Amino acid sequence: MNSKDKIYTLPQLQKQVQNWRNQGQKIVFTNGCFDLLHLGHVDYLEKAKQLGDKLVLGLNTDASISRLKGPSRPLQDEMSRARVMASLLFIDAVVLFDEDTPLKLIEAVQPDILVKGDDYAVEQIVGHEVVQARGGSVKTVPLVKGYSTTNIVKKIENSNNPK
Repeated sequence: MNSKDKIYTLPQLQKQVQNWRNQGQKIVFTNGCFDLLHLGHVDYLEKAKQLGDKLVLGLNTDASISRLKGPSRPLQDEMSRARVMASLLFIDAVVLFDEDTPLKLIEAVQPDILVKGDDYAVEQIVGHEVVQARGGSVKTVPLVKGYSTTNIVKKIENSNNPK
């Protein structure tokens, strides 16, 4: 399967999720910007996939990242980020969302398991009420310490501007 084939519009994703459910598959959902892929991301996403059968990734659009993180972000455009994420073996579907939170996407996908990193408490995870109301679970997975896109960007900036 080509990575492009794992990037869905929301209507396409809803049909695919239903097909997976009809096969008895458990749907795991997570989201993020994934501007620069690093070890922390890979470890987190592998752990998320192990919680179910199919991992759906909600990916912030360029516009939503700029609103959340400022005008200098994202560093890579949304289709580049989507292709990189879709190329990972443990990601089964990538869908872009333009809102500041993935709530509408979670309502549309209705995942069985919602997952974020352990830097969130379950009650802080957007969409936890939606998933729990239909009998799903919300989980956190341990993050690899010291890895973040922000830290990588700072390191690059510091190496380009020696004091």
